Amino acid sequence: MRGFLVSSIGVTCAAALALPLTPPAVAAPAGPAPGGAAPVPATARSAASGTTARSAASEATDLPGSTQSLRLFPLARGRGSATSAPAAAEQGLGRRDVRHFSLVGVVWDDPDTDLHGRVQVRTRAARTGAWSGWQALQTHSDDAADPGAAERASGHLRGSTAPLWVGDSDGVEVRVRAEGAPRAGETGRGSHAGPGASPLPSGLRLELVDPGAASPARGAAPAVHRGAPAAARPLTGPAVAASAANAGLAPLGATEIPALDRAATVREMTVLRAGGLTSSQRAKPYIGPRPRIVTRRGWGADEGLREGGFVFTKKVKAAFVHHTATGNGYSCSQAASVIRGIYRYHVRSMGWRDIGYNFLVDKCGNIYEGRAGGVANPVMGAHTLGFNSNSMGIAVLGTFGSHKPPAAALRAIARLTAWKLGLWGGNPRGKTYLKSAGGNLYRKGRNVRLNVISGHRDGFLTECPGRQLYRKLGTARSTAARYQGR
Repeated sequence: MRGFLVSSIGVTCAAALALPLTPPAVAAPAGPAPGGAAPVPATARSAASGTTARSAASEATDLPGSTQSLRLFPLARGRGSATSAPAAAEQGLGRRDVRHFSLVGVVWDDPDTDLHGRVQVRTRAARTGAWSGWQALQTHSDDAADPGAAERASGHLRGSTAPLWVGDSDGVEVRVRAEGAPRAGETGRGSHAGPGASPLPSGLRLELVDPGAASPARGAAPAVHRGAPAAARPLTGPAVAASAANAGLAPLGATEIPALDRAATVREMTVLRAGGLTSSQRAKPYIGPRPRIVTRRGWGADEGLREGGFVFTKKVKAAFVHHTATGNGYSCSQAASVIRGIYRYHVRSMGWRDIGYNFLVDKCGNIYEGRAGGVANPVMGAHTLGFNSNSMGIAVLGTFGSHKPPAAALRAIARLTAWKLGLWGGNPRGKTYLKSAGGNLYRKGRNVRLNVISGHRDGFLTECPGRQLYRKLGTARSTAARYQGR
């Protein structure tokens, strides 16, 4: 499934200042868009020109964050050191000093190869010098672009674990063990794959992500900067385009899109519908009040990391709920840093065009804009392999297999879906059909009946969004429907 790509590279500040801060109008396409794509907002068109190649702005300017990529080696028998043995079933790195980082993951060469085994890390806290115990990384990052999508044809994609948030750290140790393989030192014959052991993927690397220091322009606590444009860092061309995609909802350069009451939301939806950005509804619209949303500018997105342009799908018929599997050891004041880390990991480490999720939610119930293209628009994400078309992905920061999701996060899911699905006529308690683009649960081309608010596991064979969050989705559906006035 392909979306409509709108280039955003090469925007000048002068052009940006001339952009109208009114709801985007839609330019009628001359003919059917490729892959049945949505019309493109006129403001996005006027803020777009040039190439769609990945911007080099982050290399040329002092923007936040960095990534250390360290090759893993086979572990020697009975020791924590590395050897050059080519086929060891356990690889890793011994304890070592590194530059500061806060998020860690492991990647490998082939994005279509699974890592069957265990990945564990321990890290040293920069402030105290204390080493953590061993922590497991989720070995399958189940979020992905659809088969055949342009994003998967970039040649930069890698297989990966889910990333783990560990806080400010300056030391690391890692071990990756193939499933069914003996640990180093367990046998007298050394470290090799025993019967039934799966080989490890080639090209294993440890990715250490520094999300950058927080500041008003780099994603400090969002409540501090309500509604005010972030002035500490000038808007670059890609940042102008990302902000302009929300024209009519917030001023250019704003760090948040403010909440509206239901009456104001209905009036806004009428204007958006007239511009062609939402589906037609009956005389009485069912839509929840627009929630407050922290923009990409608000959480400090380095717009030079992502590929230029936006990819849209036709509409938003369903929402898939995820957890990020990054752990629960973050404070709400750190949420923007966690998101910047995930964004950098998705783009620089995994090779995606942008962060995969359309929205993110923290444990305090704050909602964040994810993939660029405008929060009211049908932006195609890379969140539910096989079902990224005509859907949106919402990821709650945390891991919810055994940990219960906070009530504030559930309310945020309900508020966000009541509004965004309401723009497109979706009933949160209803069902809808989506056509599979191919995955591990449904064959390509199959029309699948799904809940309008589904968990990731409903469209893909995965544990996501975790057992505890998944079991609360019924509550989120009922609450969202109530917000819509149903």
